[in-house]
Amino acid sequence: MKQIIFNIKERTEKIQFPDNLGFGKIFTDHVFEMDYTENKGWHNPVIKPLSNLQMHPATMFIHYGQAIFEGLKAYKTVNGEVVMFRPDQHIQRLNISARRICIPEVDNDVLLTALNELINIERDWIPTNQGESLYIRPFIYGNDPFLGVNPANSYKLIILLSPVGAYYPEGFKPVKILAQDDYVRAVRKGLGECKTPANYAASLLAGKKAMKQGYTQVLWLDGVTQRYIEEVGTMNIFINMKDEIVTPKLNGSILPGITRKTVIHLLKEWDMNIVEREITIDEVIEKYDSGDVLGVFGTGTAAVISSVGWLTFKDKEMVINNGEAGELAIKLFDEITSIQYGIKEDAHNWLFTIEKKEVSVS
Repeated sequence: MKQIIFNIKERTEKIQFPDNLGFGKIFTDHVFEMDYTENKGWHNPVIKPLSNLQMHPATMFIHYGQAIFEGLKAYKTVNGEVVMFRPDQHIQRLNISARRICIPEVDNDVLLTALNELINIERDWIPTNQGESLYIRPFIYGNDPFLGVNPANSYKLIILLSPVGAYYPEGFKPVKILAQDDYVRAVRKGLGECKTPANYAASLLAGKKAMKQGYTQVLWLDGVTQRYIEEVGTMNIFINMKDEIVTPKLNGSILPGITRKTVIHLLKEWDMNIVEREITIDEVIEKYDSGDVLGVFGTGTAAVISSVGWLTFKDKEMVINNGEAGELAIKLFDEITSIQYGIKEDAHNWLFTIEKKEVSVS
């Protein structure tokens, strides 16, 4: 990759964060952009001021959905360092999505360099209150102005940054989840294991109806039998039972979460019986009725760990752990966030430190 061009503006005012940051509503001053064409490959890397996109109405991804994205975070540690959590895993997953959607892959080192340079420039945008961080959204889309169902020949990659607080309004308080079989999100051999807009569009109607009933998210069942639990709209799911902790095994329709992978690693280190297997909603209900369900929690970059206090399927409402956050969920949340904020040693090399350096304003 050619050297990144820095077309940046100097910020003269101190950044003032609102008391409640929310999630995905505020954006930093600059973005990273890079183009792809068949004859040049990935080229024209630039960091420039945030601005609206200008594109032709026939731009292909608008019509045919050829787009992918990722979501990861940067943190300011207690020692004042700026770090990203497991960026290598997110880049790897971005390229897995790229292969499935016929988008050219991006070199890992190129993306790491881009992330380092952009976050270094925007480090003052990283909030420091408990539970706050800088959300990082790389995305790629087909850029040809052409009405035809084919992979594009040109693409644009953009990295957008947003200072965020808690993803759920409840914060770490347990959420209410609705399992339902009226709709499906994805099927095996489809797009379920990719971070592509189509997966999230498929979840909107069911999610909207669930929210009207007072639920935070939908727990999706498999797309064929509507019996096996798969994942929640924004997180992977774990069922903590007396003799095992179960999470649905990856089968092609479940997103391979990076936080999911982190939790499985920690549970194995703690000598806990973590099992990746198929589990039906009927089994969950049966285990709940017999008193075997100790807790339910979700994992994801946005919320890290989210306890589930209520899980409903049809006319069966299950109150998990008296509607309180589970002990294991709290332990995992504390462990992961302590690593992210530098409170605990990063014994697994999960953190990538952002190199601090001066950048001249063009």
